[in-house]
Amino acid sequence: MLTVVKPPVAASAPGKVNLHLGVADLRDDGYHELTTVFCALSLRDTVTVSTADHLQVTVSGEGADRVPTDHTNLVWKAAELVAEACGAYPAVSLHIDKNIPVAGGMAGGSADGAAALIACNEYFHAGLERQTLLDMALELGSDVPFCVMGGSAIGTGRGEQLLPVLHRTTLHWVLAIAKEGLSTPAVFREYDRLVARNRAEGISTSIGSPDALLQALAGGDLHAIANHLGNDLQAAALSLYPELRYTLRAGKDAGALAGLVSGSGPTCAFLCEDADSALAVSAELAGGGVCRAVRTASGPVPGVTVEEQAN
Repeated sequence: MLTVVKPPVAASAPGKVNLHLGVADLRDDGYHELTTVFCALSLRDTVTVSTADHLQVTVSGEGADRVPTDHTNLVWKAAELVAEACGAYPAVSLHIDKNIPVAGGMAGGSADGAAALIACNEYFHAGLERQTLLDMALELGSDVPFCVMGGSAIGTGRGEQLLPVLHRTTLHWVLAIAKEGLSTPAVFREYDRLVARNRAEGISTSIGSPDALLQALAGGDLHAIANHLGNDLQAAALSLYPELRYTLRAGKDAGALAGLVSGSGPTCAFLCEDADSALAVSAELAGGGVCRAVRTASGPVPGVTVEEQAN
C-alpha cells in the first residue's frame, strides 16, 4: 500500500481538578451517579499525529513508562474512531508528550484521548462536527468530553452531561503528585464499603449540593470557593493511601487556602491566594518529603487546542 505523507498535527488538552465531586448510589449500568464541578488546568498533554506505515503509539515525559502503547490506550481508540468515521485507514503515529500526572486523578488519559480526537479530525480532514466529536469522546470515557470542552462546567450522570459554569476568577493551584498511583475502580469500591458501613451506623458523610460553590465561582469570591471545595471520594482515597493525610496537612500548613484529593486521587490539589502564594506553597511541599513531585497550575483554561499544523 502506498503511504501518503501528510503534515503532522499536534493538539493539546488540559488536565482537570474536581472542585466538587458528589457521588450517589450505583446505577443499573454499574456506574455511580455523579454531580461534579470541573475546572480545566493549564497542565496539558500534547498528542502529535503523523504519517506511519501502521497505527502506533509512543510516549515521552512524566510517567511515560507507565502509559500503555497498545490498543488499550485512548489515543489508539480515538484514531480508529475518527478513521472509521471518515473512511480512512489509520496509518498514523500518535506521540503523547505527558505533563499531566499518570494515575493521578487529573484525567491525564482522558486528556490524551480528547487531544487525539481533535488532532486526528484535522489530520484526516474528516470534518466531523463538534457534537459528533463529543459523542466519540464519551465512547472513550466519562471525562473525555470535558477535556474537549475545557473551561469550567458542572457534570452530571457519569460526569459527561456538561453545562458551562460562570467562573469569574482565575484559580491558582499547587499539585502534590503522590509517590504511588491509585486505581479509580479500587477507590470507588472502597467508597461503597465506607458508605455501607456509615449507613449501618446511621452516619451521612455526603458533601451535598454544589450550589454554594457555584455561587462563589459566579461571584469570584476566592475564600468562599476555598470553603466549599469537596470530594466524596476523598475518604476512600485516604483509606487506601493514608499517607495523603500528611500531604494535605502540609499544604495547609504551607499557606494554601484549601486542599483536597483530586478526583479519585492520589494527587492532592491546593488552592492558593495567587500565583506568588502558589510558588511559596510549592517550594514548601517540594522540601517537605510528603510527595514525589510538585507542580503549579492555573485555571480555568480552554479545552483541546490545535497547537500546530503545517500547510
